[in-house]
Amino acid sequence: MMPTESDEATDRVAALERRVALLEQELEQAREQLKRERGQRRESLADKLRPKLWRFHHYPPRPLRFPDSYKQQSLPAAAPSIAIVTPSFNQDEFIAATIDSVLNQNYPNLRYHVQDGGSRDGTLAILKSYNGRFSWSSEIDRGQANALNIGFNSLQADHDVMAYLNSDDLLAPGTLAYVAKAFIDNPQIDVVYGHRICIDAQGMEIGRWVLPRHDRKTIKWFDFVPQETMFWRRRVWQALGGFDEAFQYAIDWDFILRGHAKGMVFARLPRFLACFRVHDGQKTTRILAVGNAESQQLRKIHLGYEPDAAAVTRAGAAYLRRHVFYHRLYKLKVLNY
Repeated sequence: MMPTESDEATDRVAALERRVALLEQELEQAREQLKRERGQRRESLADKLRPKLWRFHHYPPRPLRFPDSYKQQSLPAAAPSIAIVTPSFNQDEFIAATIDSVLNQNYPNLRYHVQDGGSRDGTLAILKSYNGRFSWSSEIDRGQANALNIGFNSLQADHDVMAYLNSDDLLAPGTLAYVAKAFIDNPQIDVVYGHRICIDAQGMEIGRWVLPRHDRKTIKWFDFVPQETMFWRRRVWQALGGFDEAFQYAIDWDFILRGHAKGMVFARLPRFLACFRVHDGQKTTRILAVGNAESQQLRKIHLGYEPDAAAVTRAGAAYLRRHVFYHRLYKLKVLNY
């Protein structure tokens, strides 16, 4: 039977309906894709405007690299003496890299000491393998602050500049020469620190903290100073009497706040000075509740009361906006560190 005109019309309509249905499906898929892309753009913009401080994973792991200028940093003519202590306890996975980052500075006027807390892993074998290139001792201590005080006291001689580096962190190449020059060029400055690089357990880079200039007001509300990048003159240590052993977590912030209370001058240097290692066993995450309690204790001492989280956020908002601004300028290569 030959198809009638009516049958052909029906087939054309059916074909058109199928085509319309397909177009509607494609349109819906396009709409969903557009929504996803808009959402990603909004998320990307939000991420750009979100502070990097206290966030350690900013991007997938990538090789840790430094500018050639870091490795070519020249020594000042009269290099001040620098004393560095590394407190250690069961960190055999990382301590060799920490030690190497100090010794490879090739700084001529360095006294380096590792104060171990009686490690039961392979730490002591690693320390012995350096054949006396630095001093070390291993004894049970009463916590990190106590270990640091023991370590600095064991160095005995007075040194112009002091610092400590935890047994899982790293100094960036050329840091000691750069810091020495900063102190020589700026005799009025008591304490310096720099930008931070975050690395993972394998030593891969996972983030960077770019900080604005030091803010004496905001530091009373929260600690933004990367400890591993901080160096101070001997006169600071003499004025403060070492680290307060009552603290387990906020050791550095207490030291900084007491320095401020005595009128010490702080400066953020325009350079990445050290790397903070992020791993499961670190104190930063392990005793966070203790840290929160000690932080409130310090706020009460230096502010006169214990503010709630909203008050802390409000007080630090301007500093964090400056931090985001500096970080964006760094990402855009307007600022080069």
